[in-house]
Amino acid sequence: MAGKSVAVMDVRSSEVAVFVGEMGVNSTFAFKASKTEPYGGYQKGEFFNIEEFTHAALRALEGVERICGKRFKTLYIGVPGEFMRVVLKEQSLSFPKRKKLGEREIDALYDSGVENLDGYRLIRVSSAIFFTSDNRRIVDPVGIYSSSLTGILSYFYCSDYFTSAMEQVFGGQKILLKYLPTDYAMAMNLLTADQRDECAIFLDVGYLSSTIGIVMGGAILQQRTFWAGQGQIAVRLMERFHLPYEAAVTLLTRSNLYLKRDAKAREVGWKGRYYEVPAGAFVEEVKAGLDELCEQVALFLESCESDELSSKPIFVTGEGLDGIRGALEHMSRRLNTVCEQLAPDLPYYNKPSMSSRIALIDMACKDNRASGGAFSSLFGG
Repeated sequence: MAGKSVAVMDVRSSEVAVFVGEMGVNSTFAFKASKTEPYGGYQKGEFFNIEEFTHAALRALEGVERICGKRFKTLYIGVPGEFMRVVLKEQSLSFPKRKKLGEREIDALYDSGVENLDGYRLIRVSSAIFFTSDNRRIVDPVGIYSSSLTGILSYFYCSDYFTSAMEQVFGGQKILLKYLPTDYAMAMNLLTADQRDECAIFLDVGYLSSTIGIVMGGAILQQRTFWAGQGQIAVRLMERFHLPYEAAVTLLTRSNLYLKRDAKAREVGWKGRYYEVPAGAFVEEVKAGLDELCEQVALFLESCESDELSSKPIFVTGEGLDGIRGALEHMSRRLNTVCEQLAPDLPYYNKPSMSSRIALIDMACKDNRASGGAFSSLFGG
């Protein structure tokens, strides 16, 4: 694309979106085109139907190219947590004498921790915090004098399966593919520097797949993806009340967990038929589905073995809770902590379902602006 525009693909667990835009003043974005296509999703590190995903991705790309009237040379692709592995390391470098630190020293520190992981490709490195030889704790060491540099670093690896799938999808397009870790992009975009200064718990609830991580500074310390989201709750409704799946989804996205048991029955229409569901039983089933999500969150937090996390709020985003009024309040009671919703602070895009798209185009624009060389586009904090 000419100028500062970038093309980005956001792969979620029920749809794929391609959009084109550029960063404006005051960190705003100007979108030129977008196209979203549904597909069947993924589980256990693989797409359910790669042919279906291929058709959806190409339709989205070609639709945006028609709107823009040109072919793209580069496409930034967001990698979902399902296809990511995050490795946390503490790396140190010593120098013969005290020197002024710069980008070269930081790059060397990042490079010192790179390892080859079977089945994965490194796509990014970021830093939580740095320490100098006099034990100063700093976020950005550029310009600091020190005889050593230590960093708490996150290495982001994307599965070979995912990159091979993307190369297969776009093999005939003559397009350069660049990969961005989606959940990391969202954490950096949605959480403030103050929230990330120590530790923050970040939960991305998707349609079929959700990802939770512990964020500190400019890095993710731990991350886990599990199969839970809006789609699984809809299946519970479908099975209990004998509804078509599409009707269950529609009912769920208009749900209200504050309903009392004796409230008027919920009604939904699908293909000319109308279905009634008892309000009390409906709320009970939605809460049971949310409880399964909460159980996965609780298991992850227990595995972190940190008492400090028990007092932290959980910052929640993603499309998985769209339309479920009272979901965050229920999760807060279930997890015995505050669950706080995050969404982009932008007019027209201030919905949790837009979080991944805004975060990815933000990261893509910044990478594109700083891409004087391949190294600077690979490593970023």
